[in-house]
Amino acid sequence: LRVVAVELMLFWGSVETISFGFDSMMKTRFDMGVLRIVRMEFEEQSVASFDVLFEEIHERIQAFDGCERVMLLTSTSQRNQRTTMSWWKDESSLNAYRKSEFFGVVWPRTKALFSKDPIAWSMDWSAEIVQPI
Repeated sequence: LRVVAVELMLFWGSVETISFGFDSMMKTRFDMGVLRIVRMEFEEQSVASFDVLFEEIHERIQAFDGCERVMLLTSTSQRNQRTTMSWWKDESSLNAYRKSEFFGVVWPRTKALFSKDPIAWSMDWSAEIVQPI
């Protein structure tokens, strides 16, 4: 088992270190249009509830037209912090999801667990990344 640490310099200036463990890896070319990143901080007693919610819904998010992948990251320095990363074909696909009935139900449930307002942004994306097999 190899463990790889990835540091992400996020726009507010802090560094997040996320550890991934996996037996093997492969390079994949993702030619996606938009990467959506949402950093969320939860009440301590609500973190487990969010983790369960994400496990229940991430496949439905990933099944939305134009969504290529959804990933949840856990901060190593702040255990109540989570960051989601989702790759979308284009901005119109992301916006369609954000205007969907599903999002209209899930987002209020998620927001109720926050200890602070989330920080979210979108970026153009097209890169080769290493991912677990």
